[in-house]
Amino acid sequence: MAKYSVFMTDTIFPDTSIEEEELSSIGAELKLASSKDPSTYLSEGADCDAMLVVYAPVGAEVIEGLNRCRVIVRTGIGVNNIDVAAATRRGIMVANVPDYCLDEVADHTIALFLSGIRKVVFLNNRVKEGSWNVNEAKPVPRLRGKVYGVMGCGAIGRRVAERASSFGMEVVGYDPYTPEEALSEAGIRKIGDLDEFLGSVDALSLHVPLTDETRHIINREKLEKMKPGAYLVNTSRGGLVDEAELYEALKEGVIAGAGLDVLEKEPPEGVPPLAELPNAIITPHAAFFSEGAVPELRRKAAREVVRTLTEGQPKFWVNRRQMENYQK
Repeated sequence: MAKYSVFMTDTIFPDTSIEEEELSSIGAELKLASSKDPSTYLSEGADCDAMLVVYAPVGAEVIEGLNRCRVIVRTGIGVNNIDVAAATRRGIMVANVPDYCLDEVADHTIALFLSGIRKVVFLNNRVKEGSWNVNEAKPVPRLRGKVYGVMGCGAIGRRVAERASSFGMEVVGYDPYTPEEALSEAGIRKIGDLDEFLGSVDALSLHVPLTDETRHIINREKLEKMKPGAYLVNTSRGGLVDEAELYEALKEGVIAGAGLDVLEKEPPEGVPPLAELPNAIITPHAAFFSEGAVPELRRKAAREVVRTLTEGQPKFWVNRRQMENYQK
């Protein structure tokens, strides 16, 4: 009989071999949900010792029904699909994998930026339509001397800053939680006022988690603070941007363009309206993806389960502070 039971709510991967290999080191058995719905999670995973979650929403109704679960591990960085508050109330640790795909996301961010600002996608489409006319791409600004804005200056934001600066751009950052000295060491000039920050940038990329505070932090009001020639990139979470208001702003030329790897609803139903605009580029939540990053993510997520069940806590314990405060 297995020493531990680990329940996996969902997966986008072809199998569960990597997770099983890691978990076998402690005699843990992995069970993948037979379908993606809360009732299945409750009926099949109620007695698990740990839970692995990819994209499935794990709400309070599921968490309240877990009998002995010690940790819920998100196979990814963001934990907005897990009700962290409910887990905290039940004394269940929540963990994630914040130290994978950092370079991949930074690379994808810059790729979206360059593809948009240099009109790569637009010109490629025009050539395929039979047009060979560079003038159709106007305006295309020179990057050297322009200002690149990073909202959220953590590990990914700093890597993006490094890449943007290599084009001769000045990098400015908005991050209320990171000291100015730390940003300066990363070559980022901190701007403390959000409106001032938005008004100063020629390009802006988002690298913040989705919370009540950051939901729709980019809306029509904020877009109008930006320069008409500015370009927006979001490789973080779709909910950071009010898509309906971005759509109208792009149609009206409030900003020059946008590159999005994430949407508020994933996958979208049919073709999202933003994808129909010539000044918008959309990729299907692909920034994390590489031949190296995917197996790394899966191993690290499973290892967080192993670490918790054998050592008592995960390395990347998301709700540590909340649990400590709740227990007081």
